[in-house]
Amino acid sequence: MNNYYVNDEGYYGEFGGAYIPEILYSNVESLRKAYKGILNDPEFQQEFHTLLTDYVGRPTPLYLAKRLSEKYGCRIYLKREDLNHTGAHKINNTIGQILLARRMGKTRIIAETGAGQHGVATATVCALMNMECVVYMGKTDVERQKLNVQKMEMLGATVTPVTSGNMTLKDATNEAIRDWCCNPANTHYIIGSTVGPHPYPDMVARLQSVISKEIKKQLQEKEGRDYPDYLVACVGGGSNAGGTIYEYLNDLRVKIVLAEAAGKGIDSGLSAATIQLGTVGIIHGSKTLLMQTEDGQIEEPYSISAGLDYPGIGPMHANMAKQGRSEVLAVDDDEALAAAMELTRLEGIIPALESAHALGIFGKKQFKPDDLIVLCLSGRGDKDMETYVKLRIEN
Repeated sequence: MNNYYVNDEGYYGEFGGAYIPEILYSNVESLRKAYKGILNDPEFQQEFHTLLTDYVGRPTPLYLAKRLSEKYGCRIYLKREDLNHTGAHKINNTIGQILLARRMGKTRIIAETGAGQHGVATATVCALMNMECVVYMGKTDVERQKLNVQKMEMLGATVTPVTSGNMTLKDATNEAIRDWCCNPANTHYIIGSTVGPHPYPDMVARLQSVISKEIKKQLQEKEGRDYPDYLVACVGGGSNAGGTIYEYLNDLRVKIVLAEAAGKGIDSGLSAATIQLGTVGIIHGSKTLLMQTEDGQIEEPYSISAGLDYPGIGPMHANMAKQGRSEVLAVDDDEALAAAMELTRLEGIIPALESAHALGIFGKKQFKPDDLIVLCLSGRGDKDMETYVKLRIEN
């Protein structure tokens, strides 16, 4: 049987590893040597889970979406990560990483953000722990996610707009890595997704695995079994998806369906469908699938969703897609917007644009009446209201 977890060398099949500049080697290596011991330490676990309960508001509900289920002729449960403090799954990881950084003696935190949810979550935990916080954000995203920028600044973070490339998530990540190269001794880089050099993809997935641990327990209570037939999530870098599937990676009873951003269409040249379009290469310290030209130049991604327009994918997801463990569907802007409106009208829940891509799979895939589906509703739609309103007026 295939093992879809990371191996001792930091690889998922052929993907993963740590391809980093020499100046960061000691930082990444010390993190690699320390992270499992810290994460498994009972005192760390107690502090982490106390904060998840009392500060974040976990466990998040597993909600049977009755009207959505009726429409698509199956049983659809929503894992309500949108109800977390700060409005998304991102806070699970930032709390874990800042506790780890503090144990490693770091005093300054940097982060990258696209949709702004990871930036807000990082700024939140830095305020909580009284640490300096610098968040890099593409200028394009600063403009389309104004509310989150205002939140970060109110929380005391310095938000640095990035004007290189197409001024989105990839470019913000580039700048964060440059900062880390200049400040390796006192700075911890809280990466927000299952990307980057080992051990980040594994560390972030482990911290987000609280999602699938709760799904197991909640399904047992609600359905008398601890596994669904299908798990569904959106995937950009891959943290909410990684957390949703982590406990089920090697459980082949559970089918995994992920939605990536097709933008204006797979063949439009304006897309972020990395698994459909990507080839093997190295981005941000990891060997994975990425959108690139024949001579290895990274192609600029596009999505209406600021959190999904990344030209790469986490190595765990690259491996699962290549091995056929996950089915990855490309959902375009229009399909995601339609799915967002549908959930809003059927269930009274306004999803984040990222989560709307996951909801978009129901228009693409048929399910049987007895299929039990758990979809990770990764974030709430407050941050995307300007986009929703603008597009409704235009249409």
